[in-house]
Amino acid sequence: MLRLRRYRVYVVCAFVVIALLYHVSKNSQWDYSQTARYHGNTGAQQHEPRPAAPGSGQHLNEPVRRPHQSTQTKPSQTRLQKQKPPHTALIPGHRNSSNTHTVKDTSIRIPQLRTSNEVKGGYGLPTAGLAATPAPAKAYPAHGGDTKSTGAPTTTTIAVAIPDRTMTHNEDGQPTLSAEETLTTTTTSTTAHWKKPVEHFPVKEESLIMLPTGTPVPIPAVQHVFGEESFEAKAKRERRLGQVKAEAKRAWDGYKKYAWTHDELVPVARDKKDPFCGWAATLVDAMDTLWLMGMKAEFDDAVDAVKEIDFTTTPYRTDIPVFETIIRYLGGLLGAYDVTGGPEGEYKVLLDKAEELAEILMSVFDTPNRMPILYYHWKPDANIEPKRASTGSGVAEMGTMSMEFTRLAQLTGKNKYYDAVARITDALEELQNREGGTSLPGIFPQNIDASGCNRTAMRILRAENAERKQAEELAMKQAEEAYGDPEVLPPADSAPPPLRNNATEVETAQYGEKDMFGVQTGDSADESVTTTARVAKRGEPPSIPSPSFLAKRQPQNMEPDCIPQGLASSGYGGDSYSMGGSQDSAYEYFPKQYLMLGGLVPKYRAMHEKTVEAVKKYLLFRPMVEGDPDILFSAKVVAPHDNDENLTYDWEVTHLTCFLGGMFGLGGKIFERPEDVEIGRKLSAGCAWAYDVMPTGIMPEFAAVMPCAKADDCHFNKTAWYEALDPRFEAREAEMEEYYLQKKGWKLAVQELKEKAALQQAEDARRKEEEKQKAAEEAKKKQAEDARKRAEEEEEEKRLRPANGTLPEGGGATANAGKESGHDIKEKDNTPEQFVQNVQKRDLLGVGSLPVGEEAEAKMIEDKVKRLEGHVKPGADLPVASPSPDANVTPLSDPDVTSRSPDEGDQKPMIDIILPPEPDRPKTHEEYVAELLERENLVPGFTSIRDPRYILRPEAIESVWYMYRITGDPAWQERGWRMFEAVIAATQTEVGHTAISDVTTSEEPRPTDSMESFWLAETLKYFYLLFTTPDVLSLDEWVLNTEAHPFRRPT
Repeated sequence: MLRLRRYRVYVVCAFVVIALLYHVSKNSQWDYSQTARYHGNTGAQQHEPRPAAPGSGQHLNEPVRRPHQSTQTKPSQTRLQKQKPPHTALIPGHRNSSNTHTVKDTSIRIPQLRTSNEVKGGYGLPTAGLAATPAPAKAYPAHGGDTKSTGAPTTTTIAVAIPDRTMTHNEDGQPTLSAEETLTTTTTSTTAHWKKPVEHFPVKEESLIMLPTGTPVPIPAVQHVFGEESFEAKAKRERRLGQVKAEAKRAWDGYKKYAWTHDELVPVARDKKDPFCGWAATLVDAMDTLWLMGMKAEFDDAVDAVKEIDFTTTPYRTDIPVFETIIRYLGGLLGAYDVTGGPEGEYKVLLDKAEELAEILMSVFDTPNRMPILYYHWKPDANIEPKRASTGSGVAEMGTMSMEFTRLAQLTGKNKYYDAVARITDALEELQNREGGTSLPGIFPQNIDASGCNRTAMRILRAENAERKQAEELAMKQAEEAYGDPEVLPPADSAPPPLRNNATEVETAQYGEKDMFGVQTGDSADESVTTTARVAKRGEPPSIPSPSFLAKRQPQNMEPDCIPQGLASSGYGGDSYSMGGSQDSAYEYFPKQYLMLGGLVPKYRAMHEKTVEAVKKYLLFRPMVEGDPDILFSAKVVAPHDNDENLTYDWEVTHLTCFLGGMFGLGGKIFERPEDVEIGRKLSAGCAWAYDVMPTGIMPEFAAVMPCAKADDCHFNKTAWYEALDPRFEAREAEMEEYYLQKKGWKLAVQELKEKAALQQAEDARRKEEEKQKAAEEAKKKQAEDARKRAEEEEEEKRLRPANGTLPEGGGATANAGKESGHDIKEKDNTPEQFVQNVQKRDLLGVGSLPVGEEAEAKMIEDKVKRLEGHVKPGADLPVASPSPDANVTPLSDPDVTSRSPDEGDQKPMIDIILPPEPDRPKTHEEYVAELLERENLVPGFTSIRDPRYILRPEAIESVWYMYRITGDPAWQERGWRMFEAVIAATQTEVGHTAISDVTTSEEPRPTDSMESFWLAETLKYFYLLFTTPDVLSLDEWVLNTEAHPFRRPT
């Protein structure tokens, strides 16, 4: 009974422990591993476990940057915004009699914010003013006031059966649904909506970083002072301006007709796609462009559509791409609000929608170190557990938030928005100023660890703890071996007297406790890692603890959840540094943020100046190209973690890097650095040159050129260029020499084989001729002997045959011979036996047929005589008398005669010769280069075209516009116009413009059927601004974000 009761107690205890462990493992694990990148909007992700944050043991995951052009299969459900005509079609049943909508609000509304008087800079949701915005009419049940909601959406699957799926976890530790689960396929389903989650790491009000106050400091003028233009110049400029506007109208009309309220137009197929959550990315991105171009009716249509966007849900993605959402949507709304007059304008709804979106995005900063999550899983069930930022965050994604949230803070007066991005800037500043923080001082690696946890230190600590645990286990094992397993343990507070022997003394202390020598574990790395036993004074026996002493010591988790650290490199072995993709806009925002804050935060100037100095020292180079133009590009460098030695360079020419000219020019003007303005001019000219030299007049997405050793002494060297194109040019010369030697040896070997074969063939022919002659002589002898015997027989027959042709009677040979002649022979010839004998006799004489009848006998004898006399060759056909019609005889053939070819003796035997293979001829250096140039359409100076596409990018024309506004040189307008004409010629379609696959060919461009939202937001806007009057968006009054959305500078 006693054992039964114990068993029951053990079962109950085990059940309780398992239940507790389940809940602990579910809620208290952190994971800071670098996540696998997406390959689509939904799909399986891979992740690694990472250590936990303070006070938690829970594993979380976080997504890393992925290509933003991924698209999603279109759902069959009703869209958030259906494709309808503007105004009246946006809301069912609405009549466009005024700007006021009178429909019933059935949408999902966000709870109202507490006013700024209640919570200064708090993290509430939109204000009452925002809640008063006309609500979109959608068939979604309201959940804002549903107090019974559990946060988990319920789905009614009436028409579609969804198969079972296994839930996976992303890097934020949240369930990642498959593509089918992200798309609702029936109109009766309840759509998931974002709900404001509980904030795990709030910032106290007194700890908020406040917007700077005070009068902006004087900043030098940026824009050139333009004089009055001539009539001819004005007419030319306005004509070009009209053409740019016409192309913008074409693109907008195509979008409105075929992709209204969707993210992007598919211009060739006349379709739409939604890579950015389906919140009408092109529409929001293009609004300020429409206003600047005077397309007010189109702008009003867009405003009405914006009112209907519900940022709390999307059927297209389970995550929100934070970087793209901020620069396109948040920036687009704020830019459109500013250009239409801001607080004095008539479009406050734009600011309201911007804040509505910002409230959702504020959740990405809810991490222990307030560094943002870059791919935010918005569904309620995904926002229960705390998260960390990624260990592989793109520096551009992290650093390109400051302008948008700063402008929102300025417009709303809420410091929480500025606080969110100011903390990122502070972290970047600390990394930039930290000694040894980056391999190239002043600039950042492409990917950084923003998790806030030192992984290296944690690995060391784990090793220490493993050693310590091993020591404890060893001590317990030794004690158990010494004492055995007693039945009854003594009381815990009464340890037995220590045993003494000559062994070493073993005693372990828990982490943080003092051991028997008075040393606290963890104080010394040497003791915490290597000390498993201590040797007492010589001659003093050790004290071995009893099992009861060991039994009361419970194991503890001696690992901290996280060893804090600032931003750090996330790579292994080396880091990538460049001004290209994933890094570019972080640096672009330093001088622009300085302008946004009126020069009141000097750190942005210091960060910019350190950046440009590093770029000049490590990245800038002059290409060695035909014509020796005075241009510059920025390279890509891979550096080891700890120093700037042993750098690996990639002399790239990328479209994304073309923004750099404008950044240098802008920073050079506001910080009075004329050298930087000149560098900006050369960088901008470099991208314009890359357009001019291509067959299509458009630069490729990604290429590489050959650098000059000295920027001030750079001349095109065709030989050096060829050698750069063919890194194996020296090896090819050696290969050709080796080939010529092999070819010579091969020829000698072939000649020797042929001579041997000829000798062998001659020997075979001689031998066969001798054999033939010998056979002929033997045959001749045999024939002669046979003929002699036949002749003797015939003589004997003649002698014995009487005159009347009958043989005499009688026995013996004479009698038999007589019987065989004359009429008796004739009679016997008709018997089968005699027929065969006669045939055999004639065959011995070489006769091919049997003569029949007496009239042929004389002819036969004559032929035999001729053969004997040598008049007829052996084996030749002899004349044969035709048989009589009544003769029943079948001609027979001599197989020896019929099987012999007439000219067999003239044929020579064939000799099979196996020759060695001829050596393959390698390409010469010149042949290899010529083939490469033809295959890749390389322009002199280019070493490769790695990505020949043009995807409607704006960076080159952006820098051209900046240089025109800064210098006033009309040559920049001419460069820009050449670019515009080339781009339109290659990309124009009937309903818009498409990206193309190859700019290096002179053939008809091949469309890739894509028109990203930045075509209207940036590229066409910069073309337009290049030819409009300089007072439109003056650089002394406005500052543009990385998506070309204009924000008004403080005054």
